[in-house]
Amino acid sequence: MSSEYAVRAALVGLQFSIGLLLAPGSVSSSSAEEAGAAAGEALYQQRCASCHEGGVARAPDRNALRQLGEQRMRFQLTYGLMSQQARDLSRDQIGDVVHFLKGTAPAPAAELPDSSCRDDGPKLTDASLPRWNGWGVDVRQHRFQPADQARLAAEDVPRLKLKWAFGFPGDVRASAQPTVFGGALFVGSAGGKVYALDAATGCQRWVFDAGFGVRSAITIGEDARGLTAYFGDQRGNAYALDAETGKPRWTRRVEEHQAALITGAPVLADGVLYVPVSSLEEALAADPRYGCCSFRGLIAALDAATGEIKWRSYISPPAQPQGINAIGVQQFGPAGGAIWSAPTIDGATGTVYAMTGDSYSKPAQDTSDAFLAFDAATGKLNWSRQMTGGDAFNVACVSQYRANCPEGKGPDFDFGSSAILVDLGDGKRALIAGQKSGVVHALDPDHAGAILWQRRVGQGSTLGGVQWGMAADDENLYVAVSDIGLVPVAPGTPGAQKTVMGGVLKMDPRQGGGLFALKLATGEIVWHTPHPGCNDTPGCSPAQSAAVTAIPGVVFSGGLDGHLRAYAAKSGEIIWDLDTVKDYTTVNGAAAHGGSLDGPGAVVADGMLYVNSGYTNYGSVPGNALLAFSVDGK
Repeated sequence: MSSEYAVRAALVGLQFSIGLLLAPGSVSSSSAEEAGAAAGEALYQQRCASCHEGGVARAPDRNALRQLGEQRMRFQLTYGLMSQQARDLSRDQIGDVVHFLKGTAPAPAAELPDSSCRDDGPKLTDASLPRWNGWGVDVRQHRFQPADQARLAAEDVPRLKLKWAFGFPGDVRASAQPTVFGGALFVGSAGGKVYALDAATGCQRWVFDAGFGVRSAITIGEDARGLTAYFGDQRGNAYALDAETGKPRWTRRVEEHQAALITGAPVLADGVLYVPVSSLEEALAADPRYGCCSFRGLIAALDAATGEIKWRSYISPPAQPQGINAIGVQQFGPAGGAIWSAPTIDGATGTVYAMTGDSYSKPAQDTSDAFLAFDAATGKLNWSRQMTGGDAFNVACVSQYRANCPEGKGPDFDFGSSAILVDLGDGKRALIAGQKSGVVHALDPDHAGAILWQRRVGQGSTLGGVQWGMAADDENLYVAVSDIGLVPVAPGTPGAQKTVMGGVLKMDPRQGGGLFALKLATGEIVWHTPHPGCNDTPGCSPAQSAAVTAIPGVVFSGGLDGHLRAYAAKSGEIIWDLDTVKDYTTVNGAAAHGGSLDGPGAVVADGMLYVNSGYTNYGSVPGNALLAFSVDGK
């Protein structure tokens, strides 16, 4: 992934669910159940295993899928994100797949107790309350929380202890970054629910059911109607809710392509909501019967008050026929260029910057794997700077059926994280982003993206380099490195996954990870702290893929090993190390377990730190816990 990895679209797999329930089919006898399970296993191996057991990044493995409810799996296969794989299956055949996956799934959870807040709490409009709004705190995506908002001193960080935990009921992934505003915490879930919680106690103010998974951070804006919460879902819908009550103001389908989804947080500026759009088509291409590919990455500008679309700017022209694949299915292109991350706003020049992913099919576009600069008023592309050319890649290239893999496939070097706009002094500025290639790039936004400096921090790969994002203070840039390694092992090895190509792999506990501090002006390495190591823990990877967060004197970085670590900003010394992989007693009564940290980074506001734990990846640990820490847990 970059911030979604190239295959992060399969990444969504069955994990995004909604509250609609479909009636399960009846089972007449134990022999019929056995026959159904056998038929379901065959269909699973034919339709699903190439991603879920084939090494595709971000595709939940079978153990993670098994934790989902039967109705949720049925919906995804019938109407949801996996409907392409099941498009010609009968209702009974879908039931067989679900029956196979369900296996020995735990009994349905008991009804949860009422965790509603007993009082109204502070008004959201109280401007004196510290906040972390959206993905990067500010529209320039610094991911740096100043002291007056953090209210957490560097010397107090080692005393952080759990204050409360919240469990996302029935989920196996916690993949959305929280927003803190007006004493409330807003967060989406893989189960399609958006929650408003009391930031101090975790009690529930309201819940909204979006119907599809919500992994974008939530942006709070204010206008004549009061405060509004903006976000996107995994079907390409943008939403505006009354932030006080959770009642809908408007919903808008931003892009009609069947594979469109919104991963990056919408960004609000001057009454306009800028919405990035990505897709799961990169994963759909694993099916040789799918006519790959036609999705075009885009950014859309919406009127924040009404949801009316003011303009859309696409990364490439409409796809055209490009020949026939090996089994006779029409292919299309160009396609791809998904925008996985929140855009960056340059108020001084009226520019919106976006980072793009790879192309999905030939011809590869020069706007893929690139920095793009759009006119904020019209959507006109002012300039672009591509960092990896010819990168046409999709999941077929790493799966059993390769008919849709582009000839001469690229390295899958997406940009998954937002660009950071910084001031260098003397009127000079830089636009900085890290890539899955393992290189950090700094461009001059005032001279058509001229390259200022480049610095390699990782080896780079489909799962490598810089994934979800960096942080910047006035002097330095803080960069975490993924570089996940997979090694062949014997069948039955703890943490191993069988691939459709016949091999067995697990994450290498010795490869990946590390945190760098680079000088903003030059890219010079100030310090580098390697990952402290996994000690051969089964299923552990030292990869640090999650977005980095900084406060004065401290940098926070989470890893696939489930640890959240705090580093001294001056030296890189680890001053706090917390293992989040454990069971939690939650304020809402839901069963919760922590897992790998990936995607969203930590959020700090008003003396508390919040982080989601349990972003299941290939071989990493699933989970469904939102954790809140304060000094001494008080």
